[in-house]
Amino acid sequence: MRYEYVGPAEIKASVRAGSEGRVIRSAADLDVWVSERGADEAGEPYTFVVGLDGLLRLAPRRSEHIACAGGRAVLAAGEMAFVRAAGRWTVHEVSNQSTGYCPDPESWQAVADALDLAGVGRPGGFTHEMVFRRCERCRACSVVREGDFVCVFCGGELPLEWNVGS
Repeated sequence: MRYEYVGPAEIKASVRAGSEGRVIRSAADLDVWVSERGADEAGEPYTFVVGLDGLLRLAPRRSEHIACAGGRAVLAAGEMAFVRAAGRWTVHEVSNQSTGYCPDPESWQAVADALDLAGVGRPGGFTHEMVFRRCERCRACSVVREGDFVCVFCGGELPLEWNVGS
């Protein structure tokens, strides 16, 4: 599924040309990316997107997902942390936490494909999964908590199917 940006318009308007995240095509690309990070940043998860081309892009954690994506739609977005074990990079933690794109958990397949393409080890799914829904009554975007499909803003029932882009 393709995810369009649904966050604040002023954030999207602030995206500058050439600001997209670093494309990670291989474990060697990841090695260079991580080595360029400072000690403080190396211990934090990074902002990531999977572009429509299927490639993983990384940016510092406090970066906006829309900037990491270069202002474009994505196949997945969230946060990702890595560890190096037995001489190989592996994803230690990964989530679909992006309030700019609000990707559904089914976006995992795009993440898995991008990591496999880059030769980076990964878990079998998101280690922290978020479920986003748009309330059909008040139009607010909500995070579904503990399987309770109720809007935190107006108490309306949230749809079971992803609808944030609509």
